[in-house]
Amino acid sequence: MKPIIIGISGASAQVLAERSIYHLLKNNYDVHVIVSRGAFQVWSSETNISLPLEPKLQADFWRHRLSTTNGNLICHRWNDNSASIASGSFKTMGMIIVPCSMGTLGRIASGFSLNLIERCADVQLKERRKLVLAPREMPFSLIHLRNMTHLAECGAVICPPIPAWYTMPKSLDQMIDFMVFRLFDAFDLEIGEPKRWQGPQK
Repeated sequence: MKPIIIGISGASAQVLAERSIYHLLKNNYDVHVIVSRGAFQVWSSETNISLPLEPKLQADFWRHRLSTTNGNLICHRWNDNSASIASGSFKTMGMIIVPCSMGTLGRIASGFSLNLIERCADVQLKERRKLVLAPREMPFSLIHLRNMTHLAECGAVICPPIPAWYTMPKSLDQMIDFMVFRLFDAFDLEIGEPKRWQGPQK
């Protein structure tokens, strides 16, 4: 099975990335993770936990925090443009950037790659692979909207993490998981059991 790349940029809602990694590993997928330089600070601000920078230590951190030995997990430094996933010849299922900052989104839209996340996103587009972006901002400016339109025209899937109330969530965790499951719908992956709309209940 081809691996999937998770890019974590410096936007709020880092928990969405955490749950994405968890569900992929739980279902025995091959996962490559890149945490941007800005995301380390946001992670610390949102969890009061320091995320290790060194790839091996970071992989151990995720394994311990998520309590799973399933799947294959490889972490990469945010600036390691010599990584395997930076090349189009390295086959992947595609990439999800969650959460996706507007800076990251803008640089991808302009083809200006400053780090491994943006380079990998550029690779997915040029190789015609799936690229899913989960932008975290409100409200969107005209610049944001034009960047998202441009990326959608280039083949990216713009998937803001928006909860659904028809599922009648009983907890924040259920709302988070639903948003994560919807991200992976873009890959036609069933990594959980989301409560889907079945029409009005009679």
